Amino acid sequence: MTARFEQLAWAAIAALALGGFATASAPTAAASKQELDADVRQATQELYKTSSAAKELAGRAAGMLVFPSIIKGGFVVGGEYGEGALLVDQKTTGYYNIASASIGFQLGLQKKSVVILFMTPDALAKFRASDGWKAGVDGSVAIATLGTGGALDTETAKKPIIGFVFSNKGLMYNLTLEGSKITKIEK
Repeated sequence: MTARFEQLAWAAIAALALGGFATASAPTAAASKQELDADVRQATQELYKTSSAAKELAGRAAGMLVFPSIIKGGFVVGGEYGEGALLVDQKTTGYYNIASASIGFQLGLQKKSVVILFMTPDALAKFRASDGWKAGVDGSVAIATLGTGGALDTETAKKPIIGFVFSNKGLMYNLTLEGSKITKIEK
């Protein structure tokens, strides 16, 4: 992750916490295409090291949306922001950001990576046709969890949209993408 992206992400979180969500805007010019593409490749490889099931599913997916670094922070009011790329046939077809806001008891900072697999051409087409796609509203994302031996839950594997949330310590559990808004950006 580039230093410029991290600075912009922290600025966005501070703006959300101090200025309220209605008036805050997310950063618009973070990493360059080349930096983001490199971060996407690295995050994808990290996920594959964490889960062979993820690699197998990605090979069958119609498209894969990768957010290599999402920064989440809060002090009562919180927010998160990250940028990523949509890969179709292992080629970048567009760039997106993800943002969400929350209110409630929270304190601290967190960094995570997210990969969303569109398992069917229909799920991918609906995502691409949207003007601001909201997880849980425009599409339900089944968050992958691994059972014994690293196997993916068989019910999750049948869903049209599957999400993996992970950090440098592996897959993260009990997380949701519900309410996260994903918007196409120009790079």
